[in-house]
Amino acid sequence: MSASARPDAIVVRAAGKLFVAGEYAVVSPGQPSVLIAVDRYLTVSLTAGVDAGSIHSPEYSRMPVRWTRGVDGLTLDREHHPYDYVIAAIEAAEQLRASRGLAPRFFDLRIDSGLDDPSGRKFGLGSSAAVTVATIAAIDAFYGLRLTLRERYELAMLATIVVAPNASGGDVAASTYGGWIGYRSPDRDLLRRARAESGVAGVLGSPAWGDAEIVRLEPPSGLDLLVGWTGHPASTERLVSGVSRGTNATSTDQTAFLAASRACVDDLWRALSRDQDAASADLALASLRRNRRLLQELGARSGVTIETDRLRILCDAAEDIGAAAKPSGAGGGDCGIVLAPAGADLAGMLRAWETNDIRHLTIGVHPPEGEHHAG
Repeated sequence: MSASARPDAIVVRAAGKLFVAGEYAVVSPGQPSVLIAVDRYLTVSLTAGVDAGSIHSPEYSRMPVRWTRGVDGLTLDREHHPYDYVIAAIEAAEQLRASRGLAPRFFDLRIDSGLDDPSGRKFGLGSSAAVTVATIAAIDAFYGLRLTLRERYELAMLATIVVAPNASGGDVAASTYGGWIGYRSPDRDLLRRARAESGVAGVLGSPAWGDAEIVRLEPPSGLDLLVGWTGHPASTERLVSGVSRGTNATSTDQTAFLAASRACVDDLWRALSRDQDAASADLALASLRRNRRLLQELGARSGVTIETDRLRILCDAAEDIGAAAKPSGAGGGDCGIVLAPAGADLAGMLRAWETNDIRHLTIGVHPPEGEHHAG
């Protein structure tokens, strides 16, 4: 994430994200995952206000209202509005400002998102996390809080779980740190209790973060990263809730899923380490393929469609050319991610995608920010 100041505004942009591996398991504290920050951005511009503050976004004012059909009839998809995250971020930052004895000021925020398509449909690139991270960074600059990257992540995470209590925060970490990261989530219930007892300032850097971990990973040597979009937005909260309802957290199957996911992602962390060798690319491909199978099994067991027909076509077309692919994030639509070895018939894969109305997104990885490692 980068910030630049103009005479009349603080302008901050935050990168979107894609999950590479570890979805669903990562919501359990301490479970590993891999994410990338992508070079699509959400921008927040902050200017000093007088007598009141404001929040404005041309994209959010025309967001469609989605509905679904269930056993009880028609229901609105109540996934939270991005302004919910902005308000939660402002509240968290203002609490920290007050604890430091800084005078309150008003400010106006303008939000411009490049994380969705022109019609407002989501690509699944983590707009909620990006707007939270960018808002925190803009207020940090406005008040001169001088937060470290880790403190920005923690403050954005505390804001996020006010709106989405079960969010893993992997998207928050990716938007904050950039590049390829390994991530383990904190215990969100513990964080909420700690904030209630000690306030925001008391939680930052405290033992309440427990197993939370953010580790720099290296891009996979010798592998190309490609992203396909199915054209169907998905609700992460709805999918994760559906899987939770369809699985027993203490069951043997779920325990086995978490163990298998951990082993798979641990292998991927090793494949993306700084000392990559000739075998690293093969290990990364094998890990991604194993993770896809785990998500297929989880979907079948929970009754939730994680790998839709188009995601299956996207992934199968990649595997047909010797690449590895899987749904990125909660699945149910949105994006699939591919790692392809040198010499793979990418043109053939892309033709198969085009035939099935799967859009190749020209996405790259946003470079890492500042610090090299965070525990």
